[in-house]
Amino acid sequence: MTAFELLRALAHDADVAILITDAMIERPGPTILYANLAFGRLVGRDPNDVVGQSPRFMQGKETRRETLDTFHRALAGGERFHGYLTNYRADGTKYRAEIDCRPLRAADGQIENFVSFEREVLRRIGRPAGSAAGRYEPTHESKDLLIGALRALAVFQHV
Repeated sequence: MTAFELLRALAHDADVAILITDAMIERPGPTILYANLAFGRLVGRDPNDVVGQSPRFMQGKETRRETLDTFHRALAGGERFHGYLTNYRADGTKYRAEIDCRPLRAADGQIENFVSFEREVLRRIGRPAGSAAGRYEPTHESKDLLIGALRALAVFQHV
């Protein structure tokens, strides 16, 4: 079983949005190969309808180019990206997304796919912001059993 197949099996009913793309980061890629139900709810689309598209469909006028460039450099370097983007749902409403994207490597070390864990966050009010992570909090906390495994992998944590 490949890492892609394993993630797909575990991700289907997870509360956190999970997206798997191919490894082609230059336009027109990357191409979405899998999106779970939570991702569909987050973006307001049927997960099957986003397969074959680039995740760029979520970007809009308030999506920061600087953050996208940082995201691209991380993936091009085979590194993890953890950050925040303003994205847009199918109905045009914007939301703030915390994204933790990582390469999935084959046994030989080659990147085969990227997996992205995403959740909506809100700006904290009245609290000092020591870092970008300190400025946002999730819109809801998941009780999903997969969350423990994600915490063990330091998903959504600045490392």
